[in-house]
Amino acid sequence: MQIKKMVRALVAGVTLSVAAVGAQAQALKLGHITPPTHVWHQVSEKISADLATASGGKMKIAVSPLQKLGNEGQMINLMQAGAQQFGVFTVGGLANREESFLGWSLPYVFKDVAHATRAAKTPAAKEMLKRLEQHGLIGLGYTFAGMRHVLSVQPVASAKDLANKKIRSFPSPVYNDWWNANGAAPTAMPLSEVAPSLTTKLLDAVDIDLDALVGLKFHQQAPNLTLTGHMAFPAVIVVSKKWWDTRSQAERDMIAKVVAEAEQWGYKTAIDADVANLAKAKADGANIVKADIASFQAVGGKVRDQYVAKNPLIADFYKQAKDL
Repeated sequence: MQIKKMVRALVAGVTLSVAAVGAQAQALKLGHITPPTHVWHQVSEKISADLATASGGKMKIAVSPLQKLGNEGQMINLMQAGAQQFGVFTVGGLANREESFLGWSLPYVFKDVAHATRAAKTPAAKEMLKRLEQHGLIGLGYTFAGMRHVLSVQPVASAKDLANKKIRSFPSPVYNDWWNANGAAPTAMPLSEVAPSLTTKLLDAVDIDLDALVGLKFHQQAPNLTLTGHMAFPAVIVVSKKWWDTRSQAERDMIAKVVAEAEQWGYKTAIDADVANLAKAKADGANIVKADIASFQAVGGKVRDQYVAKNPLIADFYKQAKDL
């Protein structure tokens, strides 16, 4: 009888331990930098909901928008340590670790969002994802926002109108080179500081996608929208390698399937949103500036050639993506 009691106690202890591990596994985090209205947040929420369903409630992800878990560099550090399990990070942020991601920001490679989503299937785009593993991240897929445009206090009708203008730009070498080549002064700042900076004339313009523009209503401070469409704006759906390595193969397959489905859903959502958001911006008072796009494209070619020459994977990606 004593032995039976000991066995029962041991089984109970193991059960409690397993339950504790199960409870711990549910405390998953996903962070990104965009507002809750943004398509990347919608993709993140879909991953969270679908993974909870697929796992029978064992895997629940808390989604944190607007860099509530830290900026992208800080979140990547958290993921490398296993303290954050999921992230949706801009290709610009990831390019600080893997330079080839700068290929996504080459000026005037993509005609529209649909063109950019097709480029995600190229061998070069998949190779970029594989290279994240050496940085403690598992790249599972891409998600897209709208094309990049110029929103300004005073109308910008051609590249020369950007001379000496302070423009809020994503903090990335290719963005800096692009805006400097246009004669502008690129300024990095969080999205939360853009509206007051436009109001106080610390900024003259913003490099932005329509999703963020409509969600944050920057056209109330800078009413002129020039549809330059100069760059695509993808992000990568990543998982912490340290956490991933502790998952069973069945769990990895389940997560990969959920992300792949959310990725495809996100493509269509981003394509549709880019059209809908332009209509919303116009209806809400944004002034569409008639622009000399050829003047921007001429500058873009010089910047593009510079990056294609410096990195073989960027060169491969450009070749594979431009004619899709």
